[in-house]
Amino acid sequence: MPLDPAPTTPTTPTTPSASATPAPPVRFWPVEDLPALDPDPLLDELLREEPVARIKLPYGAGHAWLVTRYEDVRFVTSDPRFSREEVVGRDVTAMRPVPVASRTAGLQYIDPPRHTRLRRVVARAFTGRSMRRLRPLAERRAAGLLDGMERAGAPADLMEHLHGPFPIALIRDFLGVDEKDWHRWAETGEALLSAGADSEERAREAARTTRARITELLRQRRTEPREDLAGVLAQAAAAGEITDDEAVSLAIAVQVSGGHAVRNNSGSMMYALLTHPAQLDRLRREPELLPRAVEELFRYVPHRNGVGIPRIATEDVEVGGRLIRAGDVVYNAYLAANRDPEVFPDPDALDFDRRGAAAHVAFGHGPHHCLAAAMARMEAEVMIGSVLARFPGIRLAVPPERVEFQRQGLIRGPRALPVTW
Repeated sequence: MPLDPAPTTPTTPTTPSASATPAPPVRFWPVEDLPALDPDPLLDELLREEPVARIKLPYGAGHAWLVTRYEDVRFVTSDPRFSREEVVGRDVTAMRPVPVASRTAGLQYIDPPRHTRLRRVVARAFTGRSMRRLRPLAERRAAGLLDGMERAGAPADLMEHLHGPFPIALIRDFLGVDEKDWHRWAETGEALLSAGADSEERAREAARTTRARITELLRQRRTEPREDLAGVLAQAAAAGEITDDEAVSLAIAVQVSGGHAVRNNSGSMMYALLTHPAQLDRLRREPELLPRAVEELFRYVPHRNGVGIPRIATEDVEVGGRLIRAGDVVYNAYLAANRDPEVFPDPDALDFDRRGAAAHVAFGHGPHHCLAAAMARMEAEVMIGSVLARFPGIRLAVPPERVEFQRQGLIRGPRALPVTW
C-alpha cells in the first residue's frame, strides 16, 4: 500500500552551494532506554534547533550526520546520491556491535538496479491477492488466541496471549514455517535485535541459527513447492533470478520485520490506546475509524530506539543548509520526521482526525520503503479490531507507569501488557 502524497512539497536543495553552513560539533548519542512511548529528547531538540546534526553512536568508528526534518528525511531516502551499498565493508558509528542482516545480500544494503531486481522477486509474495488470502486466516488466528485469553481470565498479559504469538504465527504462515517451530523462531528474532554489548554473542548465535533454519526451509521448498514466501524465493533461486545467499537474506529480513517488529509495534499501539481512554472509547463507538486510527498510530508510536541503517553520500550534497561531503555517513531519523510540526501540527497528540497522517514515514520512504507495509497495516487492524470487539471494556490492569518495556533493544515495545475487562 503506497504512502499518501506528502502534505508539503520538499524544498531541500539538491546541489551544493556556498550557502551551506560549517559543520557543527559532533554529539555523542548513547541511545538510552526511554520510558514507555516517550519521544527521544535529543531527537526533539535536534528537530527544533539543529535538524542536520553530527553524531557519534556507541559502537563503530567515526561520526555520522543525523537528519531529522520530514522533508530532509524524504530527500535523503529517495536521492540516489545516498547509498546503502557503500556501507558494506566500512566500520561506521552504529547502535549495535553486530549487523542485524547480512551485508553481502538482501535488500537492506544494496542500491538499484540490484535492489530493484531483488525487490521485484519478494513483491510477488506481497500481492493484493496474497493479503486478501491472508486476512481471514489472520482473523481466525486472532480469534483463537483471544479465546485462550478469555479462558485464562482477567487479568491477562496481552503480549503473551496476542501480540507475541500472533505476528510470529502469521509470518510463519506467510514464510512457510512448520507450526511446531514457531516458538524457537520467536526466540531467535528477539536475540537478533538485541543491542547491548553483553548480548553480542547471543545476537551472533541467533544470526547463525536463523540462517541455518532458513537455508533448510528453502531447500525443502525446492522439492516441495508451495505458495508461500519460501516457495517464491526458492523458485526464483532455482531459476537463477537470485542467488541462494540472496534468498536466505531476503527471508531473514522478512522474518525479523514481520515477527519481532510487529510484535512490539502492535503492543505499543495497544498501550497508546489504553493510555488514551477518549480515543479508545471513540474507536469502540466508531469501528469504521480503524484504518485511519492505525495510520495515526503508526505515525505516533516510536517503533524503534535511535536510528536504522545508514547511507553514504557518493558526492557532495547540500541537505538542510549543511554540506554533506562525499563519503560521509548519514542516518535518517524517521521518528523525528513523524513528529515534525511543519507537517504534522500538534505532533505529540494522538489525533484520529489528523489530515495527512498516512504520509508518515514509519515504513521508510523511497526505494527502501517497507515491502510488508500492507501486511503490517492489516495485522494492526486485525489485532486492535479483534480485541475491541471481544473485550469492549478492556483496560490496563496496572497503572501505566508499571507497564514494563523492552530494554537494550532496537525495537521498542512492552515486555508485558497486563489488562482486565
